[in-house]
Amino acid sequence: MTRTLPLSVFAQRSWRSAFLGTLLLILLGSTTPALALIEYSDLQRETIVEMIEQLEERHYSKLRYDDNLSSLHLDNYINSLDRGKMFFTAADRAEFEQYRTNMDEALHAGLLDAGFTIFNRFQQRLEERLADLVETLPERIAKMDFSIDEEYIIDSKEQPWAASDAELDDRWRKHLKNQVLSLRMTEKPDDEIAETLVKRYRNQLQRVKQYNNQDVFQIYANALTELYDPHTNYLSPRRSENFNINMSLSLEGIGAVLQAEDEYTKVVRLVAAGPADKQGELKPSDRIVAVAQDTDGEFEDVIGWRLDEVVELIRGPKDSIVRLQVLPAKSAATGERKTITIVRNKVKLEEQSAQKKVLEIPSGDKTLKIGVIDIPAFYIDFDAMRRGEKDYKSTTRDVKRLLKELQNEDQVDGIVVDLRNNGGGSLQEANELTGLFIEYGPTVQIRHSSRRVWRDGKRLRGPYYEGPLVVMINRLSASASEIFAGAIQDYQRGIVVGDRSFGKGTVQTLIPLTEGQLKLTESKFYRISGDSTQHRGVVPDVTFPAIYDHEEIGESALDHALSWDQINPVRHRNYGDLSSVVPELTRLFQSRSENNPDFVYLEDQVTLADESRAIKSLPLNEAARKALRESREAKALAIENKRRAALGEELLTSLESEDSADDEENLAAEEALAENDEENDSKDDVLLTEAGNILVDALLLKERRYAQHSPEELEATD
Repeated sequence: MTRTLPLSVFAQRSWRSAFLGTLLLILLGSTTPALALIEYSDLQRETIVEMIEQLEERHYSKLRYDDNLSSLHLDNYINSLDRGKMFFTAADRAEFEQYRTNMDEALHAGLLDAGFTIFNRFQQRLEERLADLVETLPERIAKMDFSIDEEYIIDSKEQPWAASDAELDDRWRKHLKNQVLSLRMTEKPDDEIAETLVKRYRNQLQRVKQYNNQDVFQIYANALTELYDPHTNYLSPRRSENFNINMSLSLEGIGAVLQAEDEYTKVVRLVAAGPADKQGELKPSDRIVAVAQDTDGEFEDVIGWRLDEVVELIRGPKDSIVRLQVLPAKSAATGERKTITIVRNKVKLEEQSAQKKVLEIPSGDKTLKIGVIDIPAFYIDFDAMRRGEKDYKSTTRDVKRLLKELQNEDQVDGIVVDLRNNGGGSLQEANELTGLFIEYGPTVQIRHSSRRVWRDGKRLRGPYYEGPLVVMINRLSASASEIFAGAIQDYQRGIVVGDRSFGKGTVQTLIPLTEGQLKLTESKFYRISGDSTQHRGVVPDVTFPAIYDHEEIGESALDHALSWDQINPVRHRNYGDLSSVVPELTRLFQSRSENNPDFVYLEDQVTLADESRAIKSLPLNEAARKALRESREAKALAIENKRRAALGEELLTSLESEDSADDEENLAAEEALAENDEENDSKDDVLLTEAGNILVDALLLKERRYAQHSPEELEATD
């Protein structure tokens, strides 16, 4: 329901806008050309009132927008504008303190003056800074001395606000010096560096001048919604289809989900079976800094660009080529760039479908056959189902068919369900898929913001796969994947292996507003054990090395994520006593992985990435910077050669020869993958093989148990 605003409020708003606009011009000084101040509209006044009412009434957290939240809103808004503390000074922050505990009353009344006044100050500082850089950058670069020992702070969180304009100028001096040095480290000719940076800042200046009241309103509104949880967002009319995690390049693109983060375009996740996923080099948390077309097109620097503009560059017709320059997540601190070539394509439904294969696992004097069902997403063709088509596509239908084939045709001894990188999908499919592995019973509990709880699952007894089962997850397994894996674990129906899952256990709904939409978290998922899948995710029974950084990827890495909690459990059957075998399975796994060159390699890579992320500042001395890069390259080479030596392979003298060979073969490999995926499937997957080994260990432990106990004893314990 929309709150009706009295005429006195409208009059008050007009007076305040005029007064604050005049005050701002006085504060800026008469020598500064007057900027056209951005003002909010009457529709936005109505929208903010509606939005707050929806947040307070329908959001799961039941937070009230009071003085405390107003204080947090102010800090979050300023941080969203100037995260690097490069534009506002301590004096600006002190001036903004007048809004700290009265923004709640103002917004409840539809008054947006605080947000727009702060933004106008930010835009003025931003335009002045960028205009000065465009004009003076070449001579600044010419004066830089890279033999001086200076440090550039990477993480500005602990850095105080600049006490003066002079201190702010010095931060910018070091920031520019770091950018120049980063380009020199990529062997960019000196005469092109100034041109590159001037073009970058000129483009940013043009974009800053295009800001309008929808942009300001969205930033101000989201600085509030984010305090409720990271999945609650205001979507302006212009950006409803292109904002943050709703930005998907799966249609004639590379198949990646992107979001804007500071000056960069960051990879959130890859679309299963999409071009980038198949190519294999682009990873979550990588930051895209430049885009080029075809094999010989010039790279376009996209630092500071709008998200939708970067997307337009990356999108393109099927079979065309796009090249990306990225800052890899694992080496972001050192500023190393990597070029990735991807052939654009559409993601085909059949390529996202569940697939099967068979692993042959040696065990003593015999070999066991383990069936693998890879599920990239939880999908269902709702349109075909509504039309009454008998053979409509769905995860459960496909897996049911594959299970029969693996049991009857391939004669496997057990099944591994691979949910790695599965970002979720249909809740209905997660429930029905679980029903293929249990006789009957609940799968998930859903608690609404009203605190009413719904339960869903397999309601009727029916046939199910009763054989040995392992479920593989990793940090990118989310939502529906977590519901399935959690249910299998709670029923003790199978062993969950891998890395702790993403931890997204919330449900969002879209609410139309006077202007734009509100994506709001209204419900929360809980397992039948009563544990939430939120924040903590599903913790595997046997843990593999964490390939993805938990501080960068996952619900727990997001600011203001809803916490983990519990509700009442549901009575359910236990299909085994896995707690009695998991310690031994873990011991066997650790013993095996200690001597497995590929596992040691993974763990060494994780350690190296952790060391890189621990770097808090970078040297601005060129010799020291090169030494840092060479040290990292030497460690990476040592890790690779350690693996090669253990496998009896030829050692490398440098990683450059291997990288260049990979670049030459990259395009050919892409074309081969498009025609035949069997080559990719044949590559060793050490984690999948280890999942098969754990399943075989579980089978052997069960055989020993049956050999040591009578049927009557086993029946009593089961």
